[in-house]
Amino acid sequence: MVAASKESKFFDDRHKWNPLPHYFYNKTHNKSKNYQFSNFTRAYRSWFVPYLKTRIHSHEFRPLLSFLYTDLNCNLNCHYCYCRGKKIPGMTMQVAKDAVKWLQSVGCRVLAYMGGEPLVRKDFIIELTRYAVKNGFFVYLPTNGILMDKPFIDDIGEAGISVINLAVDAIDGYKGIPKYFNRIKPQFQYLVQQEKKYGYITFFNINITKNNVTDAKKLTEIAHSHGIGTDYHINEPPQIEYQDFDHEQDGAWITEAEYYEVDNLLDWIIQKNLEGYTMVNSVKHLRAMKLFIRHQLPAWPCMAGMYSMIIRLDGSFAPCFELYGSNEDWGNIYDGHKFDPEKLSRQKQKCSPHCLSTCNFQVSHYSSSLIYSLQWLAKHADLLTDTFW
Repeated sequence: MVAASKESKFFDDRHKWNPLPHYFYNKTHNKSKNYQFSNFTRAYRSWFVPYLKTRIHSHEFRPLLSFLYTDLNCNLNCHYCYCRGKKIPGMTMQVAKDAVKWLQSVGCRVLAYMGGEPLVRKDFIIELTRYAVKNGFFVYLPTNGILMDKPFIDDIGEAGISVINLAVDAIDGYKGIPKYFNRIKPQFQYLVQQEKKYGYITFFNINITKNNVTDAKKLTEIAHSHGIGTDYHINEPPQIEYQDFDHEQDGAWITEAEYYEVDNLLDWIIQKNLEGYTMVNSVKHLRAMKLFIRHQLPAWPCMAGMYSMIIRLDGSFAPCFELYGSNEDWGNIYDGHKFDPEKLSRQKQKCSPHCLSTCNFQVSHYSSSLIYSLQWLAKHADLLTDTFW
């Protein structure tokens, strides 16, 4: 149990934002008005309109965001990653297209690939992106970038990709952290160069571990200098035991010895956020990370299984990443969902204090009010940064 004083502090803080906030316009990005308008329009259609419909039809299951696992295979072995599936076949194109059709039928218009590493099958991702975009989807591609090359960047850009999320944790690699900037620098430079041509958004996805505090700052500055955003995770051990996960002891989990250093990093990131650096994370989320690493995070209003969901390789459902490996029957794309609100609520009281999923925390935060949802819309147009909670 979390002490009442700690719980009240967490939830009291979120109400201290100014109801008439000021915004810092990011003048360093120099994005064209056409680029901004295109991304605003795309986000309006795929995020904001479905959000309004979800609020109007609150009794219906209408997820705003779906994560589609195309592969569990990966070309790397990050010690903190417990997604292992090198012997498991990836999703078939038929299941993938059926998933897009099902999502369309329930009003969802945002499709995020997950893995593994999606680019272990580049042709699959390009074809599926074309199909999803033609059906009105905002498509989000996370990748470690190593398998990217110029032809792929051009092909995925022409296919209509909306966002490319580059997972990098360090400037140069070290044991257990093989995702590093200098390994993908040529790909990164071409990716940013082609951003205006194809209209996609690029950002860095940085996992904060016990080892990469200095690297996280450097990566933040590199992103800012190139006019792209950042997205931060706090390193989390798995909640479910995976038989083939070999790094329970060396996953770079944050311990008490690193609290002070990580606190300083988070304070620095928050300050950069308030100065106008473009970031996916809300300040509220960054502050919650301090409670999380101390195991003091109270249950928070996770919307997994409601506003967000997982589609596994075979088309079956799960509420979130952490429960991908659960044996619970949550439904599938052919028979429909089995997300029971009461069951989910009981589950989250147990699991949310031990999870600070960046994706699901942002979904919860930005869908909690009209003001926050408008802020999320503006972020996609690269018009402003998050300067309030």
